[in-house]
Amino acid sequence: MTTKATLDLGALLAEDSTFFGDLFPHVVLWKGTMYLEDGLHRAVRTALHQRTILHARVLVLDD
Repeated sequence: MTTKATLDLGALLAEDSTFFGDLFPHVVLWKGTMYLEDGLHRAVRTALHQRTILHARVLVLDD
């Protein structure tokens, strides 16, 4: 589940979008649901390349 309502196409289409940023999307696990907090453009790019695995940094929050 994503927390973003819009996608920045510039970030999606940029070849060097992770050059100055974090390499991994940020995910929060809360009450059994994973929320994509940051990195939607990376997830979409992964899907467009027909990849089934996306490495992410996960923060686990207990109830």
